[in-house]
Amino acid sequence: MKMSWTGKAAILLAVLMLVGVSFFDSNISSAQQTSTKTSPTATPTPDVVDDDEPIKIDTEVVNVLFSAQDKDRRLLTDLKQEDVRLLENGQPQEIIAFQRQVDLPISLAILIDTSASQERTLPEEKSAAVSFVDSVIRAEKDEVAVVSFTGDATLEQGMTNNLTRLRRAIDRVEFVPPSGYIGGGVVVGTPPISGKNQMTQGSTAIWDAIWATSEEVLGPAPDKTRRAIILLTDGVNTYGQKKLEEAVQAALKSEAVIYSIGIGDDFYGGVDKSSLNKISERTGGRAFFPKDEAELRKAFVQIQIEMRSQYLIAYAPTNQKRDGSFRTIDIQLTSAELAKQKITLTHRKGYFAKTDKSETKKN
Repeated sequence: MKMSWTGKAAILLAVLMLVGVSFFDSNISSAQQTSTKTSPTATPTPDVVDDDEPIKIDTEVVNVLFSAQDKDRRLLTDLKQEDVRLLENGQPQEIIAFQRQVDLPISLAILIDTSASQERTLPEEKSAAVSFVDSVIRAEKDEVAVVSFTGDATLEQGMTNNLTRLRRAIDRVEFVPPSGYIGGGVVVGTPPISGKNQMTQGSTAIWDAIWATSEEVLGPAPDKTRRAIILLTDGVNTYGQKKLEEAVQAALKSEAVIYSIGIGDDFYGGVDKSSLNKISERTGGRAFFPKDEAELRKAFVQIQIEMRSQYLIAYAPTNQKRDGSFRTIDIQLTSAELAKQKITLTHRKGYFAKTDKSETKKN
């Protein structure tokens, strides 16, 4: 690792100060004896180095969380560093840290689709979400935000560890029918002149909601935390400015994993499993497609287990350029025995390198 000139200068100054202590001590008594009652003269003093000031290291370190499951979806909890290898842009990287993470703080956003296709399933979704918050969130460590969306996204509750506020926020989420809506997706009458609001209220902008949540809600979350999105929707995007790929990139930039729970009404065409599988797998999460309330609650339980049972790999990329480019990540098994067991490793598929501009802004 290369230490910055700031760090070297700080260490050199500290050494010089220590060497100078003996000189000042040996001469202080004579200086006091020869002093007179004349006005004191200002004496320049050296700058004091704060012991708590960190020494800046130029090397960038990338942290990657991953989970390992067998063909029956059972989590593996005994992997060792030598069982895996990591590649960035196809090039092997040296792993500098490997450990199992079971107690990492969580920054979580629950995104709830409130469009017409969720009208009949929304009460069950809200009930399961409240149970999840009550059983999983640790007030001293974790934080949760609640976002509802149709054509627009609404922040029902910003990041908080207050369980009472979270329950109230989830309870407030409701389906608001467009003007003239009589049920079953049927709207009668003429839309009002301000047709844009009417259009957004009756549509579904999933990718916009993920993009906004990743940028504005999870982006500012603390560094040493597990960021995740639980997405409750049928996966049918009918509106918005963002594409699926843009939503994926925003999630990757904020290091957020997306767990999708695909719930939809057959009257509206059911669930778009392909889209939800894609956005979850690309960000290192998983998609669930429950058929009833019991399976919905099991999905929340499985998400809880996966978030608490992961491995952390840290490595210093051989490519240390701060160019903001996207770098692919691939974690592979090195054990032939594990490969025979058809073990699946789930992790985010890449990251965006830092830039000097973003570092300056952060500092």
